[in-house]
Amino acid sequence: MEKSAKIYIAGHRGMVGSAIHRKLIQEGFENILVKTSSELDLRDQQAVRSFFETERPDYVFLAAAKVGGIMANNIYRAEFLHDNLLIQNNVIDSAYRNDATKLMFLGSSCIYPKLAPQPLQEESLLTGLLEPTNEPYAIAKIAGIKMCEAYRSQYGCNFISVMPTNLYGPNDNYDLNNSHVLPAMIRKFHEAKEENKPFVELWGTGSPLREFLHADDLADACYFLMQNYNEPGFLNVGVGSDVTIKSLAELIQNVTGYEGEIRWNTDKPDGTPRKLMDVSKLHGLGWIHRVELEDGIRITYQDFLQKIETYAV
Repeated sequence: MEKSAKIYIAGHRGMVGSAIHRKLIQEGFENILVKTSSELDLRDQQAVRSFFETERPDYVFLAAAKVGGIMANNIYRAEFLHDNLLIQNNVIDSAYRNDATKLMFLGSSCIYPKLAPQPLQEESLLTGLLEPTNEPYAIAKIAGIKMCEAYRSQYGCNFISVMPTNLYGPNDNYDLNNSHVLPAMIRKFHEAKEENKPFVELWGTGSPLREFLHADDLADACYFLMQNYNEPGFLNVGVGSDVTIKSLAELIQNVTGYEGEIRWNTDKPDGTPRKLMDVSKLHGLGWIHRVELEDGIRITYQDFLQKIETYAV
């Protein structure tokens, strides 16, 4: 990407989009386009088309999406499918119609079958049934991948897709009703410490294995791939190692300084037994993560503390 290029980040206020924004500024890019959802509703086809016709960005990072954890995915099934399909269809198509040089679509590791062989290889896509609790979101993301591939095949667009593993970091969502597991734990342990609660209740058994990538590492990978990857197949982005939810909880308990008990509510779902990404293709291109999990959690906890009033009960 040329330093003078016009770059549009869809979803710049979210955890991923804001990390990409920070990365581009660090690298000296100044011609960066951003719009809040109130300024540009990406679900509105005509509004998106008008924006692209006026601005004609050279590069597009499509990081905008309706996201959430197990509870939100399971409750708002129609919204997760409908809104994400509209967002990605409008942005991808408008990028093509206005001759964008390159577009990057950001998906999710939930696209893989629930019981796909571990670690998850890119070739496992569409080889089995999805995890039921987040199936609508996963179907939308799969559609985004296939849309990029179809536009590449039919129109010659240099549209690429990356599938990050579980993410965390600054600007994460700490709302207990619709956040992911790591930020939800940070809030639960912090509040339990502040309120001197004797125990913290967590969902499931603690046995599922999960991989976690810091948002700044994802942004670094996206910047690297936007410059160095131009192939039709999507790429996994992760760290290549995982931890049990129980180990994660104990790590966050230590970082937050909570000294009470952890109780596991086994009546609640565990979700997918394991999600570890095979990142050998990404490593083969020369990129590897830098932020280790405990360091990243400490950074994220400080971010939470700065936003604590927003999430006051």
